[in-house]
Amino acid sequence: MIYLKDSPSAPQDLKRQLGLASATALVAGEVIAVGIFLTPAEMSRSIGSPLLISTVWIAVGALSILGALCYGELAARFPEAGGGYVYLREAYGPRIAFLYGWKCFLVMDPGLTAALAVGVASYVGYIVSLSWVGSKLLAIGCIVAVTSANILGVRFGASIMRGLTALKVSLLLFIICWAVGFGFGSWSHFLPFVPQHSGSDGLGIALAGGLISAFFAFAGWWDVSRVTGEVSNPQKNLPRALFFGILIVTVVYLATSAVFIYLVPIERVTSGETFAAQAGEAIFGRRGGLMFSSVVIISVLGSLAAFMIAAPRLYYAMARDRLFFMSAARIHPRFGTPVGAIALQSVMASALVLLGNFRTIVAYFFFITFVFIGLTVAGLMIIRRRHGESISYKTPGYPLTPILFVACTVAFLFVLFAGNPRQALIGTAVVGLGLPVYKYISKSTSDLPAGSEVDLLGADSPERN
Repeated sequence: MIYLKDSPSAPQDLKRQLGLASATALVAGEVIAVGIFLTPAEMSRSIGSPLLISTVWIAVGALSILGALCYGELAARFPEAGGGYVYLREAYGPRIAFLYGWKCFLVMDPGLTAALAVGVASYVGYIVSLSWVGSKLLAIGCIVAVTSANILGVRFGASIMRGLTALKVSLLLFIICWAVGFGFGSWSHFLPFVPQHSGSDGLGIALAGGLISAFFAFAGWWDVSRVTGEVSNPQKNLPRALFFGILIVTVVYLATSAVFIYLVPIERVTSGETFAAQAGEAIFGRRGGLMFSSVVIISVLGSLAAFMIAAPRLYYAMARDRLFFMSAARIHPRFGTPVGAIALQSVMASALVLLGNFRTIVAYFFFITFVFIGLTVAGLMIIRRRHGESISYKTPGYPLTPILFVACTVAFLFVLFAGNPRQALIGTAVVGLGLPVYKYISKSTSDLPAGSEVDLLGADSPERN
């Protein structure tokens, strides 16, 4: 069943309780995670030029804004929960949309949730000694705590996420101001500013690797579209949130990379972990590692909170279309949250924490994930031809904006595939296994009588009442 919802007055089950500040914090909160402490080291060591490092951050930030502008129009056209799943459904039909949801549910969403939770536990373990069991229990405890907050209401969960995002950005800005204000580093570390430092990789290889690292560091900005059904005035607030959120991320990444170089000469960079430790020691002395670990914990916990708000809304949208477990469409009668979808993600992620080895598995699906992102932006052009221009919001620079984003995404995919074709093919093949699953589900639901979606939604849905 395909629903076309161009009107802002289209019926919604989820309450619109998120404003511009929450949606913006969702973008920045999810994107800025542990990568900001590791990626600058990789880029500094490989590229070896402060000017080129800054150029890479700005270029990928600008590219992300191009994609966000396109997602903004898609969100304005279809102001409902589900994000990319909904846009792919309207552009290419339910089969492609299901494969995207299949990939997210099967691996990416629970895998990334588990990775963030384990990241929190591992950095806590640096401060307080934890056993293997203790680390696992702490990671699961983080998932359960964030899950509970999200079930208690999107406004309550968003307030926690906003607080953590504001805290993480404030701490990063504090580190930057403290380091520069008290002269813990040296501006001579930026010289030579343009040429590559000795020991750097070849220019072509360095730029390609830097662009890939930066692309991954910006990944996740599109997830805010999954909560469109709970954003107030989404036609106006979603495009703005995407733009402002990515702008904040770009500025934070630029400033953090700059202060790391200011603190640690490029020639002394060996790895991401040692780079962060060296920077922390330069500012805070022997307790630098402890201080930086605390900042990383807050940063990753904020990303976990943001991701667990966004991800379950995709399962909710799929269940509404009879393409997922019926319980995922259940709305809590008191708190108005998709309790079934939230609980399902929590259980899947907790299971992966116990099983381990999920980071390697998730890496196999990065290629196909960016394929879907490119298809989503390209889908805007299909939807425009089919339904005309959007009344509430139009992508600036259309059609150049989506064309440029898709072209850059194709180039990125080519580099990604060339670097690890086996990984890309395996991830794509696993997603392809969803085709017979879709065929089975769609055949089963096509036999249901018209109007039986009330049975799918459950006793707590407004349609049932």
